[in-house]
Amino acid sequence: MSSPIHTHSLSKAFRRHDAVRSLDLEVPAGSVYGLIGSNGAGKTTTIKLLMNILRPSSGTAEVLGVDSRRLGPRHLARIGYVSENQELPDEMTVDYLLRYLKPFYPTWDDSLANEMVRQFDLPRDRRLHHLSRGMRMKAALASSLAYRPELIVLDEPFTGLDALVRHEFIQGLLERADGTTILISSHDLSEIESFASHIGYLEDGRLRFHEEMSTLVERFRQVEVIFAAAPALPQDWPAAWTQPQTGSSVLRFVDRQFDHSTTPAEIRRLFPAAQNIACEPMPLKDIFVSLAMSSRHSNAA
Repeated sequence: MSSPIHTHSLSKAFRRHDAVRSLDLEVPAGSVYGLIGSNGAGKTTTIKLLMNILRPSSGTAEVLGVDSRRLGPRHLARIGYVSENQELPDEMTVDYLLRYLKPFYPTWDDSLANEMVRQFDLPRDRRLHHLSRGMRMKAALASSLAYRPELIVLDEPFTGLDALVRHEFIQGLLERADGTTILISSHDLSEIESFASHIGYLEDGRLRFHEEMSTLVERFRQVEVIFAAAPALPQDWPAAWTQPQTGSSVLRFVDRQFDHSTTPAEIRRLFPAAQNIACEPMPLKDIFVSLAMSSRHSNAA
């Protein structure tokens, strides 16, 4: 098995709507892969296809070396899955839930389950429907990590959680899943940025790009150029320079292919009157906004 998740031309259509289109996705072993995109981009549909909750219209997906359409109980015992809309047996207590799940997972670790209950401060004797959303999500994570899965799939796990609970959730995940492959879909890009090793960007059901986080943040820069007077944009404006904004003496744009050795020189070639050039790294949230805005403008045109 070269990678825990691999898809080829994976597609899913709902009547006239193509939710996922010819998706070629590869999640490296041991990575924390963040799947990002706007609402309706196809993130949740992709995850449901991988987990055999939905059947593909065409194409294939392999999860842990198995066709996703053939995933059964013995395969799912190797996968931890937590979703924002995940249903839990509300009448069970936390303690009963863990005892109920244990026989289904040959690799269940009681000591790990107990350790996570203590770390998350979960009330063992309280019914799940009496827990806050944050506590329910922590209970779902604890029950998904207690059998030491080889793959963890998280679909919008931070929705509705406050900052402290998100921190505790991530800390518990990373401490107990060292070396495990993690696929996570989330709108909380600041949290994703703090621990993801790879990023895949979905747009309109298509994977527009995927790369290591370190490479992504290295090639995106917010550029600001200062002049004595308002600059005019040259005709040979580079395609990788997007969202140009000009003021009385300032030019700002986003460079998607920044290179320390060539970009400043290219700016000075195009703008010999530049008095100062600043190229600042961008957080993942700003990178995402830049991509989404460029796509919107392109579609409008």
